[in-house]
Amino acid sequence: MTSLTLGDSLPNPEGSAREARRPSHPVALIIALITAAIVLLPIATIIAVALSSGGADWPHLVRYVLPQASRTTAVLLALVAFGTAFIGIGCAWLVVAYDFPTRRLLAWALVLPLAVPPYLAAYAFAEFFDYVGPLQSMIRGIFGFQSRNQYWFPEIRSTGGAALVMVSVTFPYVYLTTRVVFLMQGRNIADVARTLGAAPARVFWRVLLPVARPAIAAGIALVLMETINDIGAVEHLGVRTLTLSVYSTWLNRGSLEGAAQIALVMLLLVIALLAAERAARSRQRFHAPRATQMKSRPPRIRLSGWRAAAAAFLGVIPILFGFGIPLLIFGRYALNRLEQIMDPKLAQAFFTSLSVALATAALTVGMALVLLYAVRLSRSRKMAVLVRIASIGYGLPGTILALGLLISLARFDNFVDALAREYAGFSTGLIFTGSAVAVVLACSIRFLALAEGAVHSGLEKLPPHLDEAARSLGRSAASSTLTVLLPLLKPAILTACILVFVDTVKELSATILLRPFGFNTLATFVYENASRGVVEDGAMAALVIIATSIAPVILLSGALMRDREA
Repeated sequence: MTSLTLGDSLPNPEGSAREARRPSHPVALIIALITAAIVLLPIATIIAVALSSGGADWPHLVRYVLPQASRTTAVLLALVAFGTAFIGIGCAWLVVAYDFPTRRLLAWALVLPLAVPPYLAAYAFAEFFDYVGPLQSMIRGIFGFQSRNQYWFPEIRSTGGAALVMVSVTFPYVYLTTRVVFLMQGRNIADVARTLGAAPARVFWRVLLPVARPAIAAGIALVLMETINDIGAVEHLGVRTLTLSVYSTWLNRGSLEGAAQIALVMLLLVIALLAAERAARSRQRFHAPRATQMKSRPPRIRLSGWRAAAAAFLGVIPILFGFGIPLLIFGRYALNRLEQIMDPKLAQAFFTSLSVALATAALTVGMALVLLYAVRLSRSRKMAVLVRIASIGYGLPGTILALGLLISLARFDNFVDALAREYAGFSTGLIFTGSAVAVVLACSIRFLALAEGAVHSGLEKLPPHLDEAARSLGRSAASSTLTVLLPLLKPAILTACILVFVDTVKELSATILLRPFGFNTLATFVYENASRGVVEDGAMAALVIIATSIAPVILLSGALMRDREA
């Protein structure tokens, strides 16, 4: 019989039981570590190459490249931030606070511009606003002008034109985040303010807008990250941003180190935007309304006559710019070139996009499922941190991701080739560099956050001890996952697959840098035709991209039509 002294520690049954319920999962931890390492590898490579170079390119970059590119990028970001905030907030307030005949239609149609990638919008805007385009041709026909010197028209191939393009297709980010806050939070506090005698305008400026400020900031941060990622639109419109400078320094000047140094500057900017977006999200606080409040419709001011017509007109303008102009331009070109449907190059680009998107969706959703299930099993803070690290790829511009990944894969291929030459007497050549595998890997890293978010939302709706209950009935962890969790997660998994599939089809910036010779997706097919000055030859491919992108937008828009589910 043993006795306890004062210095002995007493056993903790509760702690022992808790530890027993939290088994270690080394395989899940290893997979999470590998995934996080793969995501961080391009970033680490960019930093290493930028800091380890001899600095021969740095004086040229500081004197001739960075000042102009930084100013242009800053001006573009400022214009896009102001424009998306103005249109997104205004449209959200319009469909939430007022009632007019086309309000329900506009509420979901305002999301349609998300189906148009910025580079497609840039190609369409350049054609629409060009001297021989339909708008200026109509102006000359109405007023009888014979030449451009007789009237003034803004130049679309400018920083302002690029800002117009980006605002037209990205304002729904701000519209969505702001509208949700107005619906969920605004209905109660706005009622209180109105009962105290506040006018509608005062309620908006003094009550609703401050409440929605964190959501607005989060939406603008997403818009700015999308703007930094773009390369097709700014290149076509002749706007030299930091992203385009990375591309041109690498390919035109042949300076990989200089491109890495510019990418490092961009990386610092992206980190600042990610921090701002994270801070904005952390400041969002939502109270949980009662079920009766959620089912009640928010009070709206009914408009009629010319006021209703004016409200409908203001709501339609952003849709016409962000969705109508691209659809008009590419639709008109496609109708004049119906024979392109049988073009073997277009068919090859379509099947390449399909295969890459399917492979990316399968790999990305599989990685997300493994990571999230590892967190669910271990319930470890370290695992949650690893999952968060693995999800930062969505904030990385495709150019930075492609550059870092290309350098990493090239070094790996050279290492394997050197080993094969030394020990086996043959050359392996390039295994991953310049292959479709590199494109799939880049897209998987970039869109892992989309899949993780969609699957996580479905996993949160399941009871936390559902899989534990299955295992207590004799099922193994693998069996309970396959027979219990995955069938219940089918809607979330399908949503994740659709989101990743669509974004992969639209992806351009990483694909044009990593693709092998002769490898064309629909996005690069349109890009190559636009680079040759024949946008019309890529019209059919552009319509396929837009049609593919509409699928998730329609799903989202259908939910937005029901205010109680918004």
